[in-house]
Amino acid sequence: MITTSTRITRTLALAVCVSMVGACTLPRPGPSKNEILNIEVEETSNTAIVVVDENVTRAIATAPDPGFPSALLKAGSSAPDIILPGDTLSFVIYENVDDGVLNRGDAGASGLNSIQVDDAGFIFIPYVGRIRAAGNTPEALRRAITNKLSTQTPQPQVLVQRANGDGATVSILGDAIGAQGVYPIRRSSRRLMEMLATAGGVTVAADIARISVLRRNVKGSIWFEDIYDHPEYDIALRAGDRVLVQRDPRIFTVLGATGDQANVPFGMRHLSAIEALAQVGGLDGRLSDPTGLFVIRKEDAKTSNKVLGRHDIVGEKTIIYVLDLTAPNGIPLARDFDIRDGDTIYVTEAPSVQWTKALVAIVGTVGAAQVVNANTN
Repeated sequence: MITTSTRITRTLALAVCVSMVGACTLPRPGPSKNEILNIEVEETSNTAIVVVDENVTRAIATAPDPGFPSALLKAGSSAPDIILPGDTLSFVIYENVDDGVLNRGDAGASGLNSIQVDDAGFIFIPYVGRIRAAGNTPEALRRAITNKLSTQTPQPQVLVQRANGDGATVSILGDAIGAQGVYPIRRSSRRLMEMLATAGGVTVAADIARISVLRRNVKGSIWFEDIYDHPEYDIALRAGDRVLVQRDPRIFTVLGATGDQANVPFGMRHLSAIEALAQVGGLDGRLSDPTGLFVIRKEDAKTSNKVLGRHDIVGEKTIIYVLDLTAPNGIPLARDFDIRDGDTIYVTEAPSVQWTKALVAIVGTVGAAQVVNANTN
């Protein structure tokens, strides 16, 4: 026979257990869809929520890559025939007499090897003196030396040879080049593609290789594969150029009810929301809410005004884009929605998952109440 005291004990135990489930917060990966959509966003707030449609996908479409700036495209080669500070020169001087100023006896010619152009651009030649070499071609320097010697020896003949020196080199760096290093500019490697081949070639897929060129204060970047479609991007290199060859550095972050939660490299030149989800294993069919796909991004003022239909926004604004994959055009919109570097993709948990978790918690709690009842009996 169950006494009144036992009934009270059981009732209190069950009430305590149920109230504990109601009071506690069930574990989940983040806010629900409704919690995000019900955020009160004022017009002056730095955050906005936008439901994606065709107008939005057009407004945020990735702009074409600008390629190299005109300062790099229009600049000619530094022409390895132009002598630069640091270059090493060799000379052979012929005199038309047996006893010349440089030749003695019947030698006929004298050689001056490995003469380096100093930082000021000058070299020293016996009986000629200190003469400017930098900025001249070997032919121009030959004529200048010949004229100087002509006052001291009849009909001198001068040969000038320019070797590759520190003044005519390019630095090749990065994690996607065969061999990093400093390479001389030769006739066979005056252009970008030729120099990349000299440095061992690009070691990653062409569509994710990024080439950056820094020339003094001018910088430009292109995708490696664009050189094939735009031959003008195979620019002539200048002494002192620095070339960075790297794997596409862009990443996006995935959180919530997906196959994986991580910072993920793009892996391709153009990435859509659908492709980004596929890279982490897609939606988790047991947990994900396909109506609650959010892309969080900082937009500049121009894009924010366009997306929100305004004209008064100044500075960056955080926009939460909402995609519903179950809508008739949901998947096409997600396919046309471009993901950008630094985006965060968040997938909410299906409402049924929270009910399941609550049910499991209640069942477990009722079991605990039964243990209390058994102990009471």
